[in-house]
Amino acid sequence: MDMLVGSRVADPIIARKLERLASGAQPRVVDLFSGCGGISLGFQRAGFQIAAAIEFDGQAARAHAKNFHRGHAEFEAHARARDITKTEPSDLCAELGLGPVEDAVDVLVGGPPCQAYARVGRAKLREVAEHPEAFKVDPRGNLYLRYLAYVRAMKPISILMENVPDILHYGGHNIVEEMVETLSAMGYDARYSLLNSAFHGVPQMRDRVFLIAYRKELGIRPTFPKATHHMRLPPGYAGTRAVALRYVDLLGGAGYVQPDLGDESLPAPVSAQDAIGDLPAILGSSVKRGARRFGEDTWLPYAGGADVSRYASDMRNWPGYVTDGGVIDHAIRYLPRDGAIFKAMPAGAEYPEAHRTATRLFELEARRRGLTPTMKAWTELHDQMVPPYDPSKFPNRWWKLRADFPVRTLMAHIGKDTYSHIHYDGKQARTISVREAARLQSFPDGFLFEGTMNPSFRQIGNAVPPLMAHEIAKVMKSALTSAAARLP
Repeated sequence: MDMLVGSRVADPIIARKLERLASGAQPRVVDLFSGCGGISLGFQRAGFQIAAAIEFDGQAARAHAKNFHRGHAEFEAHARARDITKTEPSDLCAELGLGPVEDAVDVLVGGPPCQAYARVGRAKLREVAEHPEAFKVDPRGNLYLRYLAYVRAMKPISILMENVPDILHYGGHNIVEEMVETLSAMGYDARYSLLNSAFHGVPQMRDRVFLIAYRKELGIRPTFPKATHHMRLPPGYAGTRAVALRYVDLLGGAGYVQPDLGDESLPAPVSAQDAIGDLPAILGSSVKRGARRFGEDTWLPYAGGADVSRYASDMRNWPGYVTDGGVIDHAIRYLPRDGAIFKAMPAGAEYPEAHRTATRLFELEARRRGLTPTMKAWTELHDQMVPPYDPSKFPNRWWKLRADFPVRTLMAHIGKDTYSHIHYDGKQARTISVREAARLQSFPDGFLFEGTMNPSFRQIGNAVPPLMAHEIAKVMKSALTSAAARLP
């Protein structure tokens, strides 16, 4: 292991990176499994330089380049989709002009998909520390092994990894704790925590595990951001967290750090209305069948004048992503059957209530038309007005937002089904738009997505909320700045 010599760092590569930061240079970030760039955006705002990204999905990769490398000579190279299992760190650096691989990056961020860990045990994780090409021999979980290969090759001074809570008890073991062990063998001091984004200024109750690591030479013990908002989580979220953290204790969690949840002295969480209430109204009944237009020709002016929430103002005025008085991509799905249901559903209602509402509306209409159950027209009308899903099997399929509360987790499958986030305004009678989903995920209004509605929704749902990433990035930036300042 590299050791300190007095107050100097013995490893010349790590020393060069610290000296560079001490001179006032921005820490350079490479974002693995970047998606469209939620983590990148948060780190950029905190003063990091986004040097490069690797993303397998072509549209997400291009969205990342549009936002972080627009106008660069190497734009097309940055916009290219890459398979991390086939892209060597040295090749990435050569293609993007990043210089020698060991000097190219200061901070490595990202999170391999959870499925990558399913069959990777402690022995395999330790093996990769000595054999960075072990993934070629055993492709099980090779995405995670490739992540570690990038750590070994690029020697970042700091690391951020993100994943779902299930990783705390995936396949019967605490995978994040095993990451801590593996990274320790590679020269890093790592800790992890389970953070909910609603406590950090995001209008969304999203639980995710974050791991932060620093090179041991820096002498930094990883810490996590303090809560900026406080709330009492609903029973479903509180129960899920309790299960995940129970496994931390059962399976071992020496590297776990309890999150700061604040107290009642902090502001209430950012609500759905705070987040999207200033966006132009769209009547669900106004939407016609066909592909939705996207891009600058969909621009709509903001609604409601200058009196907007602090959160909405931030989304309008995010540095580098300021708009010209309106939004683009504020488009919704064509859902003609369900508008009346959306309108009649109470705030916070789920699918069983939606099904009862639809049945009640159908019965009223059937009675008005003089229909009886023996008529073919009765069955036809029922099929037109009542959704077909069994309410006992799909209790959470639909959900109408509460205006005064954060929203539920936005998932990747929102690209195919937006019923999980029905707008709280019954007069509009619709599901949320792409731009509203972006706001709820804390993407600023000037951030650009790639493709049409489905891929844009998917890019949003897959992302780490940029404001959550920003809170973590500020903590890491402070730690790195302090470490660099200690150099003689």
